[in-house]
Amino acid sequence: MQTLSARSLQAIWHPCTQMQRAAQVPPLAMVRGQGPWLWDDHGNRYFDATSSWWVNLFGHSDPGLQSALAAQWQQLQHVMLAGCTHESAVLLAERLSARTGGALGHLFFASDGASAVEIALKQSMHAWRNQGDVQKTEFVCLQGGYHGETLGALAVTDVPVFRSAYAPLLTKAHIAPSPDSRLNNEAQALDALRTLLEQRHEHIAALILEPRVQGASGMVMHSAHYLRQVRQLCTQMNVHLIADEIAVGCGRTGTFFAWESTLKPDSLASAWPDFLLLSKGISAGVLPLSLVLTTDAVYKAFWSNQTARGFLHSHSYSGNALACAAANYVLDRFDQGQLQSNQRQARYLEQAFAPLRQHQRIQHWRQCGTIVAMDVVDAVDEPNQPAGLFAEQFHLKAREQGLLIRPIGHTLYLMPPYVVDEDSAAFLAHAVELTLNQMPHRTTPPQQKVMHVA
Repeated sequence: MQTLSARSLQAIWHPCTQMQRAAQVPPLAMVRGQGPWLWDDHGNRYFDATSSWWVNLFGHSDPGLQSALAAQWQQLQHVMLAGCTHESAVLLAERLSARTGGALGHLFFASDGASAVEIALKQSMHAWRNQGDVQKTEFVCLQGGYHGETLGALAVTDVPVFRSAYAPLLTKAHIAPSPDSRLNNEAQALDALRTLLEQRHEHIAALILEPRVQGASGMVMHSAHYLRQVRQLCTQMNVHLIADEIAVGCGRTGTFFAWESTLKPDSLASAWPDFLLLSKGISAGVLPLSLVLTTDAVYKAFWSNQTARGFLHSHSYSGNALACAAANYVLDRFDQGQLQSNQRQARYLEQAFAPLRQHQRIQHWRQCGTIVAMDVVDAVDEPNQPAGLFAEQFHLKAREQGLLIRPIGHTLYLMPPYVVDEDSAAFLAHAVELTLNQMPHRTTPPQQKVMHVA
């Protein structure tokens, strides 16, 4: 009898995986989940420290979520959203609009994060075109930014390992310097962006960025002040601003929308981005769903009797009723005080990791909400292994400590479900330290630098 892992390798092309390497390091065969824990087919238990690729908000097998899905299942599972509608989709759109004070009052449904990025890029360019600005067809992204792997999303992604092979298929985007708290370079990044927009704003449709945390580039963090300045620049230069909150929305950074940290009590509607994208956590990590929120101005650019001026983009599962029910449950939890709970959990993580921040092998400790990251300054690869496999080796050794974690290069990060208490925070810090102490290192590590980003 073959194991489930062996059967998977024969039948499944796993995502973000070199399959030849996977044959040597087979995937874990998971059989159940409860709270923050996952169990494999040998009965071993692992803390899901990255929320199963940043999607799981409330832990596995959450009873309230199960009840919400069961109730929706009994009433309506799916109906096409072209020519039809249903209560769960309408309610979700209304509630998300209300969370922006009506600034982003129009919601388009899709299935995954990359699709949401594609939609926002198309809506931006098409809106300008409908308004007579046919020359505005260019986009700006940030250095190291990640927005997905479909062709449009990949065109505004600056992670070479994902895009290099497909470069001949991609439109060329402008790449602006990334603001990085480790480099203290926000002023320089803003100056460079200002220069670019001054030179090309007549041709640029939109700037896309990940607010507060650039995930796939190694949890690169920046301030709310930087984002406020970017919003002002885009307004002045007549360029759309797309906030990709696929990974960082739904409370990850300390506010429901990461963009909320930029707002002041007297903020006008124009302080919001022109587009805001959600996926991953918006369905609590159980069903595929992505959303594009946008403004009246963008929406009205498509208002016409001419079919060709409409936004003719569609997904078969747009506004799936079950996925919308999951998203409405997410909003219920936040209405009931989830942000306050997240603030406590962020403090538990900060306190638990305080000793590790002084570890001689750790540099650039940083935290934004419940996202924790740090760099291993003296990381080396295992002997006789292919280059660049520090992350894989750390992942494998962490399994021995009951920890499921996926470093990005030499950056260790945790983005756990919202079920962290003092004991589990202490477990996470201890497991990371034990794993780190098993990893090979250079004999003379560089000078330590410690940083904390709230």
